[in-house]
Amino acid sequence: METKEHYIRVGTSLIKVVMRPLIKGGYAEEHIAWSYETLRQDYGRGNLPEIEKYDGFCVIPDHLNYRRVHGTYLNQYEPLVYAPTAGECPNIMRFLTHIFGEQIELGLDYLQLLYLRPTQMLPILLLVSNERNTGKTTFLRFLKMLFGKNATFNTNDDFRSQFNADWANRLLVLVDELLLNKIEDTEKIKNLSTASDYKVEAKGKDRREIEFFAKFVLCSNNERNPIIIQPEEVRFWVRKIAPADRDDIDLRRKMEREIPHFLHLLTHRTLSTQQQSRMWFAPSLLETPALLKIKKYNTNKVEVEIASYCADIMERNGEERVLCCPKDFLDIVREAGLRSDLTQIRSIFKDSWGLRSDKNSDYIFYHISTDGELFPMKRRGRYYEVPRRIVERLLS
Repeated sequence: METKEHYIRVGTSLIKVVMRPLIKGGYAEEHIAWSYETLRQDYGRGNLPEIEKYDGFCVIPDHLNYRRVHGTYLNQYEPLVYAPTAGECPNIMRFLTHIFGEQIELGLDYLQLLYLRPTQMLPILLLVSNERNTGKTTFLRFLKMLFGKNATFNTNDDFRSQFNADWANRLLVLVDELLLNKIEDTEKIKNLSTASDYKVEAKGKDRREIEFFAKFVLCSNNERNPIIIQPEEVRFWVRKIAPADRDDIDLRRKMEREIPHFLHLLTHRTLSTQQQSRMWFAPSLLETPALLKIKKYNTNKVEVEIASYCADIMERNGEERVLCCPKDFLDIVREAGLRSDLTQIRSIFKDSWGLRSDKNSDYIFYHISTDGELFPMKRRGRYYEVPRRIVERLLS
């Protein structure tokens, strides 16, 4: 390790480059804000060390032809620790086959794109299982070993914080024990997964816009509702992970030794897919039973909320039907804390309930106030007639 003290100036800020010792051995490079007065105290006014000068920072991800300096800018993206070397990687391949199962080729494509095309948008990968010893957390740690400081672990609260400078410039944002069942949390991750620009903010500093290329890999013990995924959503790839056949306590060390060989495989392997969407993969390729289970759970909640509201109106009015349009339920569903839109509600009426909207005329829709009173509201549109038999079937 280079022990000579090293200083750089970025813009008008002086920085000392230090090597922080790690528990597991080795060192991690860190940048510490320094002052010229401290530098003069350490070296004397006439004996200052050489200082590298840059106009600013940039973030240029590249794993094959990495450059620390681009023009007069210092690259904050970190070089990988490992370089590709020909060889076998049986432990990594066995582990990845356990994680991706019948979709192993898609899984290798995903990792290959991360390595060879780090700016390519990719789906949000979510691993779920309510069982222990499945390897979900080990997979996150494997990605951390693979991409080093360009991968970072986040908590659920990190997404809710306004300060994001510690993860917004990374290639991978890894979340263990995911539980983001608030609409705003889900929307934030979904929007970030397809964003090309993002506002980064650190404590005490102004917000600034950056090029955004981070991918999200999430794990959860909740198989039904770790995050809100609507039926029409195509940005998620969800896999249910089965328990491992055996517990190899030395697996991480074995895989770490094989990383150079795995990178060599990714460099020379032919992709099994071609780009078919902005997130590379065709949505149909990523449709798994685990994804459909989460979508169904969220769909059912909206469907039951609409049915319960209709049943309440019928009970109070003593009628056998409710006249309504999809837009009548938007605020009702959202006030119940559920995420929905006109497309989903219309799909419930047409596809799930088999209703038709042939009549375009005036109708009365009833609003239930917070104190339980009914208020008839005159509306006009191509309305549906919801019969009692449908809501009773759903609520029975």
